[in-house]
Amino acid sequence: MADTSAKPLPSTLSIGLARTKLEVREFFREREALIFTFFFPIIFLGIFSAVFGSTDFNGVNAATYFTPGMIASGIFLSSFQSLAVSIALERDDGLLKRLRGMPMPPQSYFVGKIGLVLITSIAQIALLLTISGVLLGVDLPTDPAKWANFVWIFVLGTASGSALGIAFSVVPRSGKAASAVVAPVVLLLQFMSGVYFVYSSLPPWMRGVASAFPLKWLAQGMRSVFLPDGFEVNEPGGSWQLGTCAIVLTVWLIVGLFVAQRVFRWTRRDAG
Repeated sequence: MADTSAKPLPSTLSIGLARTKLEVREFFREREALIFTFFFPIIFLGIFSAVFGSTDFNGVNAATYFTPGMIASGIFLSSFQSLAVSIALERDDGLLKRLRGMPMPPQSYFVGKIGLVLITSIAQIALLLTISGVLLGVDLPTDPAKWANFVWIFVLGTASGSALGIAFSVVPRSGKAASAVVAPVVLLLQFMSGVYFVYSSLPPWMRGVASAFPLKWLAQGMRSVFLPDGFEVNEPGGSWQLGTCAIVLTVWLIVGLFVAQRVFRWTRRDAG
């Protein structure tokens, strides 16, 4: 007779959720990572608020105007940059090689990393909005429809950035080179995507390049949430283009997951 007492193997999702708990616990033990993740966008928002404090942005103050860009930038830093660098370091340190010897599929590892980004990004944005609202005079939206838009833009932006970060983690040849390879890419996209400048004032060719990447649409989607409705006329398309935003972020999520599945490595390239 067949042995029916054996317990079924845990699913890919359940292993991924368990991995998420471990990733979160380890993350909150790293003080340097905590400071960078949670306070970098806040510090930049404070700087922009101080520099442009006397500037009127069509009826809103500088802090309110730059808040959407800082949220989008924070999500991209926590997802794309953080994962691209941390996974390269884990591969370099041999952690991924040890994980490979465990009965854990790559998809569960991906779930753990994306879960980590979702949890830390929620905490990061909650802290940013609390401080900006209390100390910087940012006017937070009161329309439930805008908060509903915020939720799906946040989820899609976080998921797509995480998937792309996992895929891009194979580009650096070593963990030591990861920051030098990843940071310039992120910085370039920030300048081109309307995070630090008024997007409509950028050269048309730069806007065209930026529109092919998710950060531009993440920032534009966040502007639709935190800026008054009248501001949509300042966008190059004359509207918030939320439908296009959803399509672009979804496409990048699918592309990121597909590429990550194909190129992800447990060991360094020079390890064979």
